[in-house]
Amino acid sequence: MSGTPQAFSLNDLAGTAHVYPKDSASLVCFIKEDCDTCNTAGPVLEALHRAHGDKVSVQLVGQSGDDNAAFAARHDLTIPLLDDRFCKTAFAWDIESVPSVFWIDKNGEVLSHFEGFVRADWEALAADMSTRTAQPVAQVDWASLPAWRPGCGSKHLDPSVYDKLRAEADDSPIRARKIDVAADDDVAEFMFDQGFSDGLPLVPPTPERVMRMLAGTHRDPQEVITTVPPNMGEATIEKIAINAVMAGCKPEYLPVVITAVEAICTDEFNIHGVTSTTMGASPVVVVNGPIREKIGMNMALGALGAGNRANATIGRAVQLVVRNIGGASTGGVERSTLGSPMKFTMCFAEFEERTPWPALHVERGFQPEDSVVTVFAMTSGPVQIVDQTSRNAADLGRSLGLGLEGAFSPDMRHLPVDVLLVVTPEHIDTLMKEGPFSKEQLRARMQEATARPDAPDRIDGALKADKPNAAPQGAKFASTDYIHIVVAGSEAGKWSAAFHGWVTGSTGSMSVSKKIDLG
Repeated sequence: MSGTPQAFSLNDLAGTAHVYPKDSASLVCFIKEDCDTCNTAGPVLEALHRAHGDKVSVQLVGQSGDDNAAFAARHDLTIPLLDDRFCKTAFAWDIESVPSVFWIDKNGEVLSHFEGFVRADWEALAADMSTRTAQPVAQVDWASLPAWRPGCGSKHLDPSVYDKLRAEADDSPIRARKIDVAADDDVAEFMFDQGFSDGLPLVPPTPERVMRMLAGTHRDPQEVITTVPPNMGEATIEKIAINAVMAGCKPEYLPVVITAVEAICTDEFNIHGVTSTTMGASPVVVVNGPIREKIGMNMALGALGAGNRANATIGRAVQLVVRNIGGASTGGVERSTLGSPMKFTMCFAEFEERTPWPALHVERGFQPEDSVVTVFAMTSGPVQIVDQTSRNAADLGRSLGLGLEGAFSPDMRHLPVDVLLVVTPEHIDTLMKEGPFSKEQLRARMQEATARPDAPDRIDGALKADKPNAAPQGAKFASTDYIHIVVAGSEAGKWSAAFHGWVTGSTGSMSVSKKIDLG
């Protein structure tokens, strides 16, 4: 136990209130009805009460609710058996197991405290009570009792109970405004009505669920990590955790969600512009490093689709943060002409074990052992690129390039726009069939295949951006630096996929990579 026993007021089986502290010495014992060791201690406690109850306040604090009565009847108790069914007193006294005994003098000093049943401890307690009260020792048949028996875990340590108590405690890390839902209201419908949802049902962010979510990070719940446009709402760790709960995340996903939120709220990424453009741009989150397998992300079969909790809920949590903290609700600041399924979620892991190239995060300057989030602003995708007939890198590179030609419009050339190409393992095997074929070679081949020297430049001057690897007039992309490449997908299937970007550069959005803080 830590600290001093806390004051309480609890009702006995008849509904009469009993308080601690008293003006006299106190013997307080926590029990629960289904604990065999508590039942061993029951007759001893009654004997102590009968011997010293006129000078000592003996109180049993029961955790079994309505079943407390069965415990009292079983042992013919005359001791007040108090109802702590919600375990708030057990939590405040910081016990670990029951029975848990506190022998306390009238000044509040704990003279002895022990848990479980060690016969020598109980005999010593009986002797000390007799000495201090100047009354005969309680009559107990000690020889008939076990020398030692372990206690049972206190009910308040059950995770579902403990998290709720922790959330309600005076020092709770939860500070967000609490919303009361009427008893007759449907919680799911209430959250729809309040505008918290993206159109799909949400997990209610109860205090205990938020507490469990916060256990996923070492960071202070009240740390403000960023402000989220358009309303510039302060994104604390706690508020991000609330949205992660609503999205259906596990606590171990929270560091990834936090990092993704940090990344999209940078000036470079420009989530305000991404959210408000009528083109319907949306963050696409790519995860690299050991965190992928640690939290069970999907990088293989169906990586860009449904069926994986981590992929689906991390991306959704990021979108809910933008909606609920930033205020970007559909029809408000969010003004997509058509919208996009990516507005619900889009997050996946790169299949690093299957790529012959440096992984995305390594290509961007991180170490292979780093866990990293990269965010892209994309307007459409994934668009499948089908090629089951190419047998070498040159032919497949041409097909992949033609598959990217539809970005914005096939007529639009010299495009200063990011695209994200997701190459599948079977296509990787084709690219490498005749020997190593680098990302740079693939980018160059795609540019070559899509070049239209006589095509007009249909990009507004304000959208043009300078890149080191500038392409000649008529190339699809203004630079190969706009073509980002990762590997994902199952071993079977000769089709890759592409995400088409929004405006890139200072007038639009630039991709951002951030290392995940795992403490």
